[in-house]
Amino acid sequence: MRILGVNAVFHDPAAALVVDGEIVAAAEEERFSRRKHGKRPVPFSAWEMPEQAAAWCLERAGLRPDQLDAVGYSYDPGLVDHSLGGLDASSEQTRTDYARRAPGFLRAALPGLDPGIVRFVRHHVAHAASAALAAPLGSSAAPADSAVLVADGRGESTSYLAGEYRDGKFVELAAQRLPHSLGLLYEDLTEHLGFARSSDEYKVMALASYGTPRFLDRFRELIYPTGDGGFRTEPVRWTDFAPAVPDGELGRDHADLTASVQRRLEEVLLELASWLHRQTGQPNLTLAGGIALNCVANTRLHAEGPYDRIWVQPAAGDAGTALGAALQLAAEFGERAAPMRGADLGREWSDEELESVLRTANIRYTRPSDIPAEVAEALAADRIVAWFQGRAEFGPRALGHRSLLAHPGRAANLERLNDVKGREQFRPVAPMVLAGRAAEIFHRGPLPSPYMLFVHDVDPAWRDRIPAVTHVDHTARVQTVDPADNPLTARLLTEFDRRTGLPVVVNTSLNTAGRPMVDSPRDALECFGSAPIDLLALGPFLVRRA
Repeated sequence: MRILGVNAVFHDPAAALVVDGEIVAAAEEERFSRRKHGKRPVPFSAWEMPEQAAAWCLERAGLRPDQLDAVGYSYDPGLVDHSLGGLDASSEQTRTDYARRAPGFLRAALPGLDPGIVRFVRHHVAHAASAALAAPLGSSAAPADSAVLVADGRGESTSYLAGEYRDGKFVELAAQRLPHSLGLLYEDLTEHLGFARSSDEYKVMALASYGTPRFLDRFRELIYPTGDGGFRTEPVRWTDFAPAVPDGELGRDHADLTASVQRRLEEVLLELASWLHRQTGQPNLTLAGGIALNCVANTRLHAEGPYDRIWVQPAAGDAGTALGAALQLAAEFGERAAPMRGADLGREWSDEELESVLRTANIRYTRPSDIPAEVAEALAADRIVAWFQGRAEFGPRALGHRSLLAHPGRAANLERLNDVKGREQFRPVAPMVLAGRAAEIFHRGPLPSPYMLFVHDVDPAWRDRIPAVTHVDHTARVQTVDPADNPLTARLLTEFDRRTGLPVVVNTSLNTAGRPMVDSPRDALECFGSAPIDLLALGPFLVRRA
């Protein structure tokens, strides 16, 4: 069957296409519109569809809208309870009304689509399917059974879902109704610190490493499991702990507040995951929802939890529900989903197309005989390189396809890259490492770790050798690179290792602050032209800063 999945109701609108159980394409609308997160998560934006992402997914497969068998929309307006506390009933009614009209909006976005094939998929079930049905934990033909845990801000009337997939079928074991929400708690803290909610939560996680959890006992009273698979999040008066920071400076109290909330989040997730393990006995745990992008919490689940293996959906946020909606419908139609082979599910350009763009831009370029060796030489000489190769990533992490690379042995490169990107200086950058060398450098987190969704402790012998990627707490958010999966980037790492003795390079997303990750060659040239980047490796071509 040919099934399109769509996420549109909150933020990060996206589309994904599954054909006969195989994931063919997935992309976020922001990569086309160049509008960060696609839209703001306000009720009156719920009518906006991922028009360009959906059209591209169909184009990738050579399909017309009238050739689709089903469309999964990752929100079920029939499940919304407007009486729940903490929600503005009048504005939520607008969101619900727009969601009910999604089939008509999709028909307008994709002319020829039959609105009668659009099916509503419960938001958190779409999250769950994106993890459990895509996880490469079983054979190449079908995923293994797993427990699944979903935590985010909110779905229709809940903020959390726990259960298991057995033979492709979901069994719900627990859910948490609003207003109690771990995700909304983290969003409230994000806003209190002066950052954008539903956007900048990763900044809060980074800041937590600079503080001590001296308010932890108080937050244990405010956030606690209920023993039945659920939890409570009591209202927090944030100013009791640290003043609001709309335009001011972050201080020690803010860092300690953040460390306290982060630590309590980890503790609650550990208890919920343990409860789920007692109910299922499953050795595998799959995770999705915005909270699953908290790589510090993920590592505690791996290191201290009861599961043998944990797999996190690379697009764990709302964008991933587009994929999950399509996979869930495929399962309900009796199809076996093929496991996800990688996050490189977006657009790509041929060498001829890339060269045409360079010629149109009237920019000087070369085509070296060995681009990994050429780039490794530049990195060894402490140049900053924009690395644009193959299909774009689906999800928020740059994974060697749309990346900004630098030398990890130069401590100043952390500040240098944050200046290039226009980011706060407390933000870390990540290491990309050859999979075969990772275990000698990084510990505690799972290996391999191809999606940068766990933190690892940096071995003491390596901290001074790779200071640019060693965070203040001696951890690093690692991406391992397997030559079988990404041969070009693996060759780059090998060549850099040969020149420096370091099988690691700095890898951060190819974008500047407030802008979506680079997707097209035009985006790459615009980023290269506006930021102090030394080289752009655009496919087999090199563009050097004059």
